[in-house]
Amino acid sequence: MQLKTNYRFKKDDRIAILTGAGISAESGIKTFRDADGLWENHRVEDVATPEAFIRDPELVWKFYRTRYEQVLTVKPNPGHYALKELEDHLGDNFLLITQNIDGLHTLAGSQRVVEMHGSIHRSFCTKCHRTVPAEKALKQEAIPHCKSCSAMLRPDVVWFGEVPYHLDLIMSWLSKLDYFITVGTSGVVYPAAQFLLSAKYAGSTTVGINLDPPENLRYIDEFHQGLSSKLLPELIKHWID
Repeated sequence: MQLKTNYRFKKDDRIAILTGAGISAESGIKTFRDADGLWENHRVEDVATPEAFIRDPELVWKFYRTRYEQVLTVKPNPGHYALKELEDHLGDNFLLITQNIDGLHTLAGSQRVVEMHGSIHRSFCTKCHRTVPAEKALKQEAIPHCKSCSAMLRPDVVWFGEVPYHLDLIMSWLSKLDYFITVGTSGVVYPAAQFLLSAKYAGSTTVGINLDPPENLRYIDEFHQGLSSKLLPELIKHWID
């Protein structure tokens, strides 16, 4: 079935994309959170908060070690590559904002990527803030430590209760867009769920792509339901043709 869309993108159109867990799930990334709210049989409060890291850093690192090892087994899907094609078409008029920490957009070749929740491929020192690739950090056993000051390293990911990265840049873009497109997001997790409304109020046309209708569906001008790995390649081909 041929997709129907009302839009064609010009090279001078300013477009931002927000991607969420849905696009990564189609590459085989586990969501980790089960129906009972547990991540890998752990409460979120025990593995994904600053307080959890202070209380039991070994448990937190064990959890993220498992996540990191799983990320290394997956590859970008056609949805990731389609977004790279859109970036190539728009150049500096394109921004890809992702809630995902898996690095699959970068692996697909995207360069204008804002990782608002950090990256599982990095860690940093809790004292001197030196950045260390996760690959090196995880060669240490149990709790990795900084080679410079001996303090603990922590995953460079934004935990619950922490402020996402690059919010000033993101909000600046949302205020002057022609199109804002959400891909694989539920419209539940804030502040990312607010981005669509901010863009719409600033005059942007809004488009959504997701397996299920998101919570903020009423603010989406054109919604496409289904797998982003199947929909994005066809939509982007149409949008930039």
